[in-house]
Amino acid sequence: MSHSPRTRTVAGRIVPALTLGIAMAACTSGGHPLSADPYDAADQISFNTPTGDGKKADPDKPLEITADDDGRITDVTAVDATGRYVAGELSADGRRWHSTSPLAANAHYTVRVSTEDDGEVGRKVLNLNTGKPTTMKRLNVTFGPKTGTYGVGQPVTAELSAPVKDSASRAVVERALKVDSVPSAEGTWYWVDDTKLHFRPKEYWPSNATIQVHSNLDGIKVGDRLWGGSAKPLKLTTGDSLVAVTDSATHQMTVYRNGEVIKQIPVTTGKPGWDTRNGVKVVLAKEGTVRMTSASIGAAEFYDLTVHNSVRVTKSGEYVHAAPWSTGSQGYANVSHGCTGMSSANAQWFYDTVREGDLVQVVNSNGEMMAPFGNGFGDWNLPWDKWREGSALVSGTSPHPDQALRLSPESV
Repeated sequence: MSHSPRTRTVAGRIVPALTLGIAMAACTSGGHPLSADPYDAADQISFNTPTGDGKKADPDKPLEITADDDGRITDVTAVDATGRYVAGELSADGRRWHSTSPLAANAHYTVRVSTEDDGEVGRKVLNLNTGKPTTMKRLNVTFGPKTGTYGVGQPVTAELSAPVKDSASRAVVERALKVDSVPSAEGTWYWVDDTKLHFRPKEYWPSNATIQVHSNLDGIKVGDRLWGGSAKPLKLTTGDSLVAVTDSATHQMTVYRNGEVIKQIPVTTGKPGWDTRNGVKVVLAKEGTVRMTSASIGAAEFYDLTVHNSVRVTKSGEYVHAAPWSTGSQGYANVSHGCTGMSSANAQWFYDTVREGDLVQVVNSNGEMMAPFGNGFGDWNLPWDKWREGSALVSGTSPHPDQALRLSPESV
């Protein structure tokens, strides 16, 4: 009797299904060979990896089982001690089965093999232990920013020590990187590139929150010969919500603390050709006194100024700072090279009031929109549904009904 095995997916693995003829015979009585007890198939199959006797298999190598010329494999299941199955495929002639999902390191597997030889059914159950991979590259994670207190706009960052490109491996990484806040805040990771992720909530962080960041990636297989490594946990806190909204059309900055207006400041922003970027920016640093030159931003119009109370909001050199030379234009006209200028007294107040992670939003400028990445933290300029698309876990899934991202200060 000859049957060609078929394959089907069961419980996350690919296993062969018995043909109808064999299945029916097994359910009947009357002395059919398949109704007898299975024979020991140990001499009929061979493995490509050591089993038993304290030997350990390399988890980086696939598991392969082959049958001799007298029989064929009809079913294989391999499951570890935690209940995780190994997916696999059986060749059309039943001579070879091989795993298609990776084995875990330092794990114990129970492997059950069924065979068939001239109508007789064989069985073999054996144990397989895996050790450490013989060739292993560690994927370490560095979280940012540094431990401290930040504004409610501060994203969490994760820098990977090696690139992760395919979606399945990215899902493994993302699932292991945990961000928890008290009070709680809905949020997710976004893959900026192959080695960098940003995490932000749907809306700004709650005021006076505690944010705990850690990784469960250590020892987890990420991809081919790439295993999760170390990561130092991170703890952040947020202060009061502080959002400064600059309207380039009215030349006014309105500063909100926890949604309440605390100061109105006359300002000047970028003049035509040097228009200040629109959108939400996160305060990157308080740099104090800074020498600003035309060469630093590639400007053809020469200038060389020593500027005080400088608060950086982009990597390319956009600041909020004191501009005593333009007080006559502040509140009336835009005359800067892209920065937001104000009087020395107002700049001193602003410098003393804001912290890293606070939010500076520009509206009604003729400038382009602040890019989400590459020039500082423009993360908040992506709507929530677009942000979710950058996740390897939640992209394509349905978000909560209210997915509007509010960028106005009333939202915090």
